[in-house]
Amino acid sequence: MTETPRSSIPDRLRSPLDRRLKSWETLLLAVAIAIFVVNSFTSPYFLNVWNLSDMTFNFTEKAMIAFAMALLIIAGEIDLSVASIIALASTAMGAAVQVGVGTPGLVLIGLGVGLLCGAFNGVLVTRMGLPSIVVTIGTMSLFRGISYIVLGDQAYRGYPSDFAFFGQGYVFWVISFEFVLFACLAIIYYVLLHKTNFGRAVYAIGNNPVGAEFSGIRVARVKFILFLLTGLMSGVAAICLTSRLASTRPSIAVGWELEIVTMVVLGGVNILGGSGSTPGVVIAAFVMGLVTFGLGLLNVPGIVMSIVIGALLIGVIALPRLWQTWRLQAAKR
Repeated sequence: MTETPRSSIPDRLRSPLDRRLKSWETLLLAVAIAIFVVNSFTSPYFLNVWNLSDMTFNFTEKAMIAFAMALLIIAGEIDLSVASIIALASTAMGAAVQVGVGTPGLVLIGLGVGLLCGAFNGVLVTRMGLPSIVVTIGTMSLFRGISYIVLGDQAYRGYPSDFAFFGQGYVFWVISFEFVLFACLAIIYYVLLHKTNFGRAVYAIGNNPVGAEFSGIRVARVKFILFLLTGLMSGVAAICLTSRLASTRPSIAVGWELEIVTMVVLGGVNILGGSGSTPGVVIAAFVMGLVTFGLGLLNVPGIVMSIVIGALLIGVIALPRLWQTWRLQAAKR
C-alpha cells in the first residue's frame, strides 16, 4: 500500500501560535535577545541602567522616521531625503533662535518644515508621476545644500533651556521623553497600519496599485499622505536631535537615510512593497540600537559601524528570500 503524500498546510490555515512562532518578527526577537546577552558579556558597563537608557538614544529618533518610512515602502515608494529634511528643519529652527523665537515656535517651525518638505516630495511623485527614488535623491541634495548655504562651516547655538527637554529630558527615572514618544508613535502607527482602512489601502497599493485604483482607492492621495507623514516624522526627529545636541550644523544626521531604510527592511518590510509590519520595525530598532551601542562600548571606530550597517542592509534583503525558501522546502517535506 502506497503512503498518501502529506500536503502542506497553507499559512492562513495554521494556528495563530504556529504562525507567530514561525514569523520573521519572532526570529528577529531571538536575534535581539542574543545580541543583548553577548553585549552583557563583552562589556562590564552594558547592564548599567543609565547606559541602557542612553542606548535608546541610538535608535529612537531614527525609528520615529522608520515608522512612516515603513508605510511608504509598503506602498511601493521610498524617501531618501529624510536625513536632509532633518538638516533643513534644524537649520530653520536655529535661524529662528537667532531672532528670539521661543520653544513653542521652534517646535512649530520644525514640524512645519518637515511637512513642507514631505509635501514637496509628494507633489513631485504623485502629481508629476516622477519615480520616488529619483525625486528624493534630488531633494536629498537640495535640502542639505540649502543648509550648507545658510550655515557654511558655522553652527547655530543658544537654544532655550526648556527646549532641551525634548532630547535630554526624562519622564520617569531612566525613561527618557524620547523613548516615551517612540513608544506612543509605535502604538499609533500599529493601529494606523493594521487596524484601519487606510492601512489596508496601503497594503493594497503596494501589492497592486492599478487594482487598488480600480477598486476605488485614491492611490495618489494615499501616497501623498504617506510622504507628508514621512516629512512630519523627520521634523519630529529634527526637534529631538537638535534638542539633544543643543546645536545645529549642516552635517547633522548625515547617513541616517541608510540606517532608517536598513531598520525598515530588517523589520521585515518588503523593499519592493506589499508586506511588512510595525512590530517588526520596533524590534529592528532595538536590534540596531543594541548593535551600535555594543560596538560603541567596545570603542569600535565609526567607519566599522558603517560597514556593519551596510552589511546588515545587504543581509536583510537576502535573508527573507532564504527564509521563505527554507519554509517552502520545510512545508514540502
